[in-house]
Amino acid sequence: MPIISLFYGIKVTMFYDDHNPPHFHAEYNGRVALIDILNARVLRGSLPPKQLKIILAWCVIHQDELMQNWELSKEDMPLNKISPLM
Repeated sequence: MPIISLFYGIKVTMFYDDHNPPHFHAEYNGRVALIDILNARVLRGSLPPKQLKIILAWCVIHQDELMQNWELSKEDMPLNKISPLM
């Protein structure tokens, strides 16, 4: 499970063999949420409200890069790092 970004204590990962819809995993302080890339919403799990706002904003900003990584993951190609939210 490659780490594609890490910021404000939030670890962002993507699995190679994951299911649709396109999504990534965000982990903070032991809590995990699956985030829908195209709709910037939680599919499953939860994060604290502050971290959820941060990760959803980051998702919108980096949607194209996240979708590129999603496509790379389906082809078992190395994933690109994505800039953290600053």
